[in-house]
Amino acid sequence: MSVEKVEALVIGAGQAGLAMSAHLGAAGIGHLVLERARIAERWRSERWDSLVANGPAWHDRFPDLTFPGSPDAFVPKDAVADYFEAYAEKIAAPIRCGVEVLELTRNEGRAGFSARTSEGRVEADYVVVATGAFQRPVMPRLIPEGAGLTQIHSNAYRNPASLPKGAVLVVGAGSSGVQIADELLRAGREVYLSVGPHGRPPRRYRGRDFVWWLGVLNKWDAEASPGDEHVTIAVSGARGGETVDFRRLAAAGMVLLGRTEGFAEGRLSFAPDLAANIAAGDADYLALLDEADAFVARTGLDLPPDPEARLIGPDPACLRDPILSLDLAKAGISTVIWATGYARDYGWMKLGACDASGEPLHRRGVSTEPGVYFLGLPWQTRRGSSFIWGVWYDAGYVCDHIAKQRGYLAYDGTGTAPPDGP
Repeated sequence: MSVEKVEALVIGAGQAGLAMSAHLGAAGIGHLVLERARIAERWRSERWDSLVANGPAWHDRFPDLTFPGSPDAFVPKDAVADYFEAYAEKIAAPIRCGVEVLELTRNEGRAGFSARTSEGRVEADYVVVATGAFQRPVMPRLIPEGAGLTQIHSNAYRNPASLPKGAVLVVGAGSSGVQIADELLRAGREVYLSVGPHGRPPRRYRGRDFVWWLGVLNKWDAEASPGDEHVTIAVSGARGGETVDFRRLAAAGMVLLGRTEGFAEGRLSFAPDLAANIAAGDADYLALLDEADAFVARTGLDLPPDPEARLIGPDPACLRDPILSLDLAKAGISTVIWATGYARDYGWMKLGACDASGEPLHRRGVSTEPGVYFLGLPWQTRRGSSFIWGVWYDAGYVCDHIAKQRGYLAYDGTGTAPPDGP
């Protein structure tokens, strides 16, 4: 069987792969993008029906293509996927869909890499792994399968009508968990929500969205520090965007619980940390308001005061007297939704580019394995790396590194610099 050869191979055609293709194309670096399903597949088939982007359209986009419609809108998930397809067409990205990379190895005794795919072998001088961070759903095996419950990960949830009748427990109060729990509550379901540590930014403050505040306060460019624990963020673009308020949810009938810890004899146990988690989220929220007010005072911006944003409602009963143990049958819980995130899966890479736990070894996306790059990882270079606009800038850095390496390898030892420089 013949072997296809390309200069750069990009694996994955989500937001990271498309950003990478745009930069490589602009730099004149030949490349091929392989996607095992469709462009932006996870937006179409691995998210719930009503999901919208968590940032407004003016912000969460590539710099050279706007979303149709209002720039302040929170775009529905299928329209986000359509945007990426339109972008691929705009840049004439060399994407091949329906091709899965089964194994990636380094060529023996010669430069480059070999990818064994579902449609043959592809060799490349450089490989960019743009499969992102949401590869394998994490679903704790805490409750036995024979417990008489429906258990699904949040990526399998579609809408309230798709679940069995009965109460629902949602474990995890990041953006996915809190939005799903809120939707279920609004649909008339009895809902329990297990709340762990989280950040809780305001959706808007003094007339500006929180993504704007993070920009002017230079928080998007914050870099991860060794030992930092980056907690999940509870934010929502639903219904035109709103601040997540756990007290409001409880007042509407949702039962809040602490972190889910154990299961025995039909009962789930919860950590006594609910009040502390809510308080830490409130502190995070108020701290951002303080920084925003200080910025307005320092710069003289004409942004109206918003004193109501600082009002924190009374603690609900479930916060004052937390439930530490719950009999699932007596509570009528028929479904548990695990909004517990994802793990990376690089088992198909046979390169030594990951540590013993499977985490990629890299610095700003440049792997410890020369010629291999990662793209689309949370905090890859900064806080904004996971966002559409953030991955664009990370892709530019990776492309520049590839171009620099090409320059070095083009040097012929004569003392004359290669045409494109190192």
